[in-house]
Amino acid sequence: MKALFTSSFSRLVISASLCLGLLSSPVSAQQPTPDSQMPAANPQPQQLIPSPPELAASSWALMDASTGKLLVAHDADKRLPPASLTKMMTAYIVEQEIERGSISDSDKVTISENAWRTGGSRMFVREGTQVTVENLLRGLVVQSGNDASVALSEYVAGSESAFADLMNQQAQRLGMKNTHYMNPTGLPHDDHYSTAHDLAILARHIIQDYPDHYKVYSEKYFTYNGIRQPNRNRLLWRDPDVDGLKTGHTDAAGFCLVASAKKQDTRLIAVVMGTESDEARAAETQRLLNYGFRFYQTRKLYDAGSVLNQARVWGGASDTVRLGVQNDVTMTVPRGSADNLTARLNLPETLHAPIQAGQQVGSLEIKSGDEVLGQEPLVALEGVEEGSIFKRVWDSIVLFVQGLFD
Repeated sequence: MKALFTSSFSRLVISASLCLGLLSSPVSAQQPTPDSQMPAANPQPQQLIPSPPELAASSWALMDASTGKLLVAHDADKRLPPASLTKMMTAYIVEQEIERGSISDSDKVTISENAWRTGGSRMFVREGTQVTVENLLRGLVVQSGNDASVALSEYVAGSESAFADLMNQQAQRLGMKNTHYMNPTGLPHDDHYSTAHDLAILARHIIQDYPDHYKVYSEKYFTYNGIRQPNRNRLLWRDPDVDGLKTGHTDAAGFCLVASAKKQDTRLIAVVMGTESDEARAAETQRLLNYGFRFYQTRKLYDAGSVLNQARVWGGASDTVRLGVQNDVTMTVPRGSADNLTARLNLPETLHAPIQAGQQVGSLEIKSGDEVLGQEPLVALEGVEEGSIFKRVWDSIVLFVQGLFD
C-alpha cells in the first residue's frame, strides 16, 4: 500500500511539472495603455510649459479638481487668516446636515440677538424673525452674511463655539492639516487660520460631495428683507466658465478669493490669499485660472468597469479573474503630454480564492516618465469562490513545484 501511494504521488508531481507550461503563471504587472495613448505615426513634439505666473498675493494654489493634485503653488501651506473664506466650511457642514436628513432646506430658524448683532458683512436678518435654512444659506454664500453664518451655526450646534468644534473635526476628516477655526464667520482671531492648499481641498469637497447645493455659489444676486446684494466674486460676471466659490476680506487677511471654473472636461480650483484690493484678487485669480486652462487638460484614461487584465487565481472555482477600476480614471496633465503617459498594474505574486467582487487586489499606477502622477485601486470585477478540495490541493502542488524552479 505504501509503495502504491508513493508511486501515485510521484506520478501526480510529475504530471504537475509537465502541466506547468500549460497553466497560467501568476500575472505579472503589465502596462496597459490609456485611451488614445498609442503613439501616433508622426508624434508631435511635446508642448513646452512656461513657469507659472508670479501673483501679487501672499499665497496661492491651483488644484486639479478631478484628482486633488496641486498644479501650481506658492506658500500654499502657509497659515493665514481666511476671513470670510471660513464660510465655505460653515456652508459645507450645513449642506452635510441637510443631506443626512438632520435638518431641511425648509426648516425655519429663529434669529437670535447674538446673530442679529454680529458685525461685518450682513444679510440683514432681524432678531426674533424666522428665516428658512435655504435663505440663510444663500445669505451666507451670496451676501457673505455674518449674521446668517451665526444663525446657522446656532441652529445646527447650539452655539458658535460648539459649531467651531464641528468645523475643526470636519477639517481633520478632510485632511486640512493647517486649518483651525474659532468661529463660523471668519471674524479675526489669533487661533483662526487656514491655508491656500487646505481651502482648495475644502472647495473640491463642496463641489464633489454636494453638487446640488453647489449651484448657489454661482448666483450673482440675492435679495432678502428688500435688500438686493451682489455676489462679491467678480469673476462670475467676467468669466462664463467660473461658477463659484467665495470671497473674503479683513484688514489682517487682505482680499482673498477661492474660485472654480470648468472648461470641457477640465475643472480647476484657484485660491488666492492676501491681495491688496477687490480688483486685485479677481485679476490675480483670473491669471491663475487662465494659466491652468492654457497649459493643462483633463483626460479620461479608463472607464469604470473596464477590464484591464485577467489574473491567475489559485484554489478557485475559476482559474482567472478580471481586474479593473470601479470609477472613471481621469488625470489632469500638461497639454500635449497625455500620449506619453504609461500605466502599470501592481499585483501580488499570487492571488488566492475566495475573491469578492469589488475587492482591491492591487493598484493602477499612472506615470509620466519617472514621475508617479497618481494611483487607483485595482479591483476584482467579479467574484471567485473557492474550488473543490481536489482543485485546491492540485493548485497547491502546482505552486509548490513551480516554486522549485523560481
